[in-house]
Amino acid sequence: MKKWNTINKSTRNNIITIGVIVVIYAVCQLMIAAGAMSNLMQGLLVPLCYYSILAISLNLTVGILGELSLGHAGFMCVGAFAGAFFSKSTQNGIGSSFVGFLIALLLGAIAAALFGALIGVVVLRLRGDYLAIVTLAFGEIIKNVINVLYIGLDGKGFHFSMKDSEALNLEENGTIIINGAKGITGTPKHTTFTIAALLLIAAYLIISNLIHSRSGRAIQAIRDNRIAAESVGIDITGFKLLAFTLSAAMAGVAGVLYSHNISTLVATPKNFGYNMSIMILVFVVLGGIGNIRGSIIAAVILTLLPEYLRFLQDYRMLIYAIVLIVIMIFNWNPTCIAWRKNHSLRDILHSLTGKNKKEA
Repeated sequence: MKKWNTINKSTRNNIITIGVIVVIYAVCQLMIAAGAMSNLMQGLLVPLCYYSILAISLNLTVGILGELSLGHAGFMCVGAFAGAFFSKSTQNGIGSSFVGFLIALLLGAIAAALFGALIGVVVLRLRGDYLAIVTLAFGEIIKNVINVLYIGLDGKGFHFSMKDSEALNLEENGTIIINGAKGITGTPKHTTFTIAALLLIAAYLIISNLIHSRSGRAIQAIRDNRIAAESVGIDITGFKLLAFTLSAAMAGVAGVLYSHNISTLVATPKNFGYNMSIMILVFVVLGGIGNIRGSIIAAVILTLLPEYLRFLQDYRMLIYAIVLIVIMIFNWNPTCIAWRKNHSLRDILHSLTGKNKKEA
């Protein structure tokens, strides 16, 4: 117990969070092996992981940097299509599917990071609603460009068109990789719950360590007081661009997990549109702005809730909305905040232990 108390608070929080994720992963694997988990729940395991990655990556921009971004679905879209394009193009060229998937993950992260850096150089000069509008526009532009993009591959190489698939003029053995609004079909399904859980842990550790590093403190100083941070020599543009680019890269990784978990990847408004960006933002807000662990919890609860309320049919979304309001009040109401401070989990455990001792 004394050794545990000597560990700093951030390290303890990381150990607890990762420990909980590992325990939940182990329980899920045991349930799958025993046949005690429904097909519905098994199908939600990977989405729970990549939604959590999206939530904590957006929290880096919204909560830690203090900038409102509504283009996270666009970065996810870039990563998803970059990874799926590589996997589809090299499906028969790389012997090891695991190596190919790792390369797809790297390409998805790099592609999203590049777009994040390019967009960030421009939009991070804006503030407030203007930044939100520009990032939202980026997400819509990316989605619409992909919907009119046709790319094919034959013996002569890659062919591009923005008209239709016939304009590619492919040879007889040619393959259409991106087919406009039909997207990419036949992407190898390499995403597993194990890989998704490991990437979630890695994403959490990266962001948590960044927050408690020198760069993280500089980013938070920019959020709290831009003028004061600039007066002490902090590179405002550099640190803002670092946070924004890293956030975009992690969204790209989540996109690759998504694209390799389904058979057909289509850039529809449901998948990568405005509603997706708002849903990720809801995870961040309800989990607590700046609270990385809370973002994971919110993403898990709000992903599971609509699925397990389907039996209620017409009342499903009503109950979902009520739960959102309750969580919002619990997180942000001053009375609830004061109650949580005075009734921490440790205090509750101590009180229970004291009662047990008295009874004994």
